[in-house]
Amino acid sequence: MLQKLNKNRGGFTLVEIMIVVAIIALLAAIAVPNFLRARKRSQATRILDDLRLIDAAIDQYAIETNKPGNYSVVWDDVKAYLKTGSKLYNSEGLDMFGAAFNETVNSFKVDVIPILNSGTFNELSDVAPADFWSPFIAP
Repeated sequence: MLQKLNKNRGGFTLVEIMIVVAIIALLAAIAVPNFLRARKRSQATRILDDLRLIDAAIDQYAIETNKPGNYSVVWDDVKAYLKTGSKLYNSEGLDMFGAAFNETVNSFKVDVIPILNSGTFNELSDVAPADFWSPFIAP
């Protein structure tokens, strides 16, 4: 009776389990780099959008306060034209990597496009080349 029970037991052999583990490892090896690349690409897109919002906020500030071209604008003036409570609003002029927009905080000027921080560009250059950042990259 005991031999009959052992013969009817189903299960996977060690080889079958090893093949499944190898397939899962192969899929993970393909998926993880693509996930990391997509994450960095979304970070680059967010920073580009933040630069566009800052440029629009500076323009709106200049129009409403009648400031001339090349007038220096501080972050608090820019912040007043951003959505209250947003990540950009609370960023104190720093991007998601902690680098100042435009190389230094409070270096914004009316009618001058904010420039991407060089450290941020180096961090994301493998997923976002120079033409991606146009016109927010130094010539």
